[in-house]
Amino acid sequence: MAQQSTETDWVSRFADEVIAEAERRAPGKVASGASAPGIVVASGLSPSGPIHLGNLREVMTPHLVADEIRRRGIPCVHVLSWDDYDRYRKVPAGIDPSWEEHIGKPLTAVPAPPGSAYPNWAEHYKAAMEEALAELGIEYRGISQTAQYTSGAYRAQILHAMKHRKEIDAVLDRYRTKDKATGKPKKQQKPEAAMDAAELAAAEGSGAAGEDDGSAGGAGYYPYKPYCTACNKDFTKVVGYDDETTELRYECVACAHAETVLLSEFDHGKLVWKVDWPMRWAYEGVVFEPSGVDHSSPGSSFVVGGQIVREVFGAAQPIGPMYAFVGISGMAKMSSSKGGVPTPGDALKIMEAPLLRWLYARRKPNQSFKIAFDQEIQRLYDEWDKLAAKVADGTAQPADAAAYARAVGTAAGELPRTPRPLPYRTLASVVDITAGHDEQTLRILSELDPEQPVASLDEVRPRLDRAEHWITTQVPADQRTVVRAEPDEELLATLDEQSRGALRLLLDGLDEHWSLDGLTTLVYGVPKVQAGLSPEAKPTPELKVAQRAFFALLYNLLVGRDTGPRLPTLLLAVGADRVRKLLGG
Repeated sequence: MAQQSTETDWVSRFADEVIAEAERRAPGKVASGASAPGIVVASGLSPSGPIHLGNLREVMTPHLVADEIRRRGIPCVHVLSWDDYDRYRKVPAGIDPSWEEHIGKPLTAVPAPPGSAYPNWAEHYKAAMEEALAELGIEYRGISQTAQYTSGAYRAQILHAMKHRKEIDAVLDRYRTKDKATGKPKKQQKPEAAMDAAELAAAEGSGAAGEDDGSAGGAGYYPYKPYCTACNKDFTKVVGYDDETTELRYECVACAHAETVLLSEFDHGKLVWKVDWPMRWAYEGVVFEPSGVDHSSPGSSFVVGGQIVREVFGAAQPIGPMYAFVGISGMAKMSSSKGGVPTPGDALKIMEAPLLRWLYARRKPNQSFKIAFDQEIQRLYDEWDKLAAKVADGTAQPADAAAYARAVGTAAGELPRTPRPLPYRTLASVVDITAGHDEQTLRILSELDPEQPVASLDEVRPRLDRAEHWITTQVPADQRTVVRAEPDEELLATLDEQSRGALRLLLDGLDEHWSLDGLTTLVYGVPKVQAGLSPEAKPTPELKVAQRAFFALLYNLLVGRDTGPRLPTLLLAVGADRVRKLLGG
């Protein structure tokens, strides 16, 4: 029997279930390591446009489970199907409308977007995702569905599906909401696998009929869709098929081309999606594959596919969870059919790979979450750094420690990370103030902790680069920090004695407190001292009001507005001499 994990996180629990299912299918082979190529888990991505952060969950979920299985010494392969033989459905926002002429062609037959270095549409969008997956440490075996179909790899499966088209049609008919003959609404038929009342209610209007089930009509039902050999589009209809000879006749609505081919030799078409997916489960021997909520409702692809794979292809349906959507702070549910949706590559420009992995590892697949592109990223990094400290001193909860371990490395080894991970908010503030000037940035960072000064910017990379990219691309120009060139003499002239006294206390303590911790103590301590309290005194509500007023004064004198980066960081960035000048010292 395979080793059971003692971890309490969701990944370990799924790994236990997958190993048990694999052993059920092949008794004795999994535990001995005799199964080749090992347990198969799967993902599928369509490079029809930018592959967004919601799609990443389709890959990350099986990756984490596969990686846990490998950590236990059991062979496991993660198959990633690139659905690049899907039809080109629509022109995304921002692309020349003339690309409409390619609608209906395979994605690999559509020219890449203008200016791309890649040979076709699918390769253009695959490349960006492949680069992100490599940075994230995700090991997989990529399969091009174009290569599979056009090479004839699935020829036997296609012929089998065509031979059993009546059985497939019967499965699909259990979920259709309209009668094929009349086009009128039909009563939902109960499938052989009993469905309860709630499932039946959900099946009505589930949208399953909106997915292409295959050609149906007077000539009968066919689960195969040719791409026209004249115009290379799928606006085709099968009008006849002979099981004995495999002669298939189709007509193209787009260009009026008609042709008779031998399906036993013809490799220019594909099974419709609801048949294609279960066919691949059987072909690859998939044990685990998650599915999005849009594929998991009654009558949709995953549910129907489970019956087709058993009843037609004689194989088992993968186990796997339904995964919830991933959002972006301030944005609605992602859809890759809309332009401007952030991709994994976009996220990796503002956060390190371990942090992005952690966001997926710490949440169960059925829990939705958001990825921060706004100010929330600073709090997220604070949380990440606190977890790292707890893991280091052994105080992290087991599930949290497990998620952290899955984030920072895989069974193959540790991912690269920043040698000296200074707070992200500090780095962001520094590059905001210095506008990315390396010499100034190093000067400020070296003064944060005089006892352990930063000697090189390489010590704080790549986190520094991520923070700089976030500042320059995600923070609006009117929120960027611009330090005053000259003192605000008008404001200084209007200050009362209390305010002048506060500035004097600050300026008198600069040299003694010139470090991040020291300036933090000084800035918060000035209002306390003015109130006759110790700098270490706990703030009262009245004292907090005084502190806010003092902070607002400093911000106005230094950057011309009421708020800005954390004051200790800002003071270090401005430099003692310039601080004295701007504060009237």
